[in-house]
Amino acid sequence: MMKVFLILLWTVSLVQPNIPQAVAVQVFPPVDFTLTVSALAQVLLHWKPNPNQEQKNYTIRYDVKILSPVPEEYDTKKTYSIRTAVLHNGFSAHIRTLLLHDDFQMRSDWVKKKLPPPPGAPETSATNLSCITRITISSIVSLHCTWIPGQGAPKDTNYFLFYRYETYTEECQDYIKDKWNRNIECRFSVTHIDPEGIDNLIVIHINGSSKYAAIKPFQQLFNQNAIEKVNVPRNVTVFLEQNDLFATWEKPISPFPKACFEYELYLFNFKSRNEQILKISSNDFRLRIDVTSRYSVQIRANHHICCMRGFWSDWSEIIYIGQNKLENPIAWILAVLCVSMCCMFLLVAIICKINHVWSKLFPPIPTPSNKFRDPFPNDYERARTCTSETETEFGSFTEDFCCSTLNDSVF
Repeated sequence: MMKVFLILLWTVSLVQPNIPQAVAVQVFPPVDFTLTVSALAQVLLHWKPNPNQEQKNYTIRYDVKILSPVPEEYDTKKTYSIRTAVLHNGFSAHIRTLLLHDDFQMRSDWVKKKLPPPPGAPETSATNLSCITRITISSIVSLHCTWIPGQGAPKDTNYFLFYRYETYTEECQDYIKDKWNRNIECRFSVTHIDPEGIDNLIVIHINGSSKYAAIKPFQQLFNQNAIEKVNVPRNVTVFLEQNDLFATWEKPISPFPKACFEYELYLFNFKSRNEQILKISSNDFRLRIDVTSRYSVQIRANHHICCMRGFWSDWSEIIYIGQNKLENPIAWILAVLCVSMCCMFLLVAIICKINHVWSKLFPPIPTPSNKFRDPFPNDYERARTCTSETETEFGSFTEDFCCSTLNDSVF
């Protein structure tokens, strides 16, 4: 028990002399804290140590807290800090002194500063900004951006786009306009973007002008790899070996190694009308297929997830492999011919019936008609009746005459 008490007493004797010394030191906040826009979407935070701050054996650091547009906290020994952030809605930051002595930390009060948002009428800034980069064979990066004019922007609004990559800033010279003659697209065929840059930021800044309103600027940050439109895989080869389909290709044009890419293979079966999209992580592929079918094959590429995904490339050109084979082609051909002939005859019959072709080809024989009307139809009937009676009487008379003559001759 005595030993424990002595150990505690010795510990207190070591710590106690430093406590009054630490408590007696006053920590003062930094002075001359300023926020300055040093480039597009870039702010310089600068301050000075408080001249009243006692230093002696203390270590002085500074706590920095970014409040907007994106919250962030860090500490630094320097008296300045450079942050990249969109500024169209303003910027706000706090800073304080951090005094370190052995295991003790003492902090001053916060010093606050704010950058107001740039002037401009509401809903006049560009919206729906989208950008894509491409890498050419000569390792040149192109940039293409599109946007939509703000709902509150007057019809005479003219937008202007700038991009910043690291310390280089450039204004667009190649615009595409809408029906109101407002710029809505921009193309940079050549940029200062490093094709080998990894996770670097591309700053896009769009401002504008109008006779009727102040146009509010707009900024957006893009990760370089996230907006890259990956090139199409090269030298795609597809062939059959017995019952297997083989496909090989080379990685797209890019400074990244082939391990940074993944692929999708599109396979379409013309016989069964079945389609498949298969994910592949290597540069070759093998699949057991139906050799009696005909297939089409296409490949596309993207960054692997570990290298920050971009946009999928376009599909490669279609490659056809195999051909449809029929077990009994003669019977199949005859069946197709029979069905075709039946369908053709049925179609012809229907067309003929609809267009009255049969009545036109075989018209009915017309009945002749009397063009002259009989002026005495009743007399004509009576004449016919009389004639018949006369003929009857004349026949009887002749018959009687012949009989009497015959009798006379006999006697």
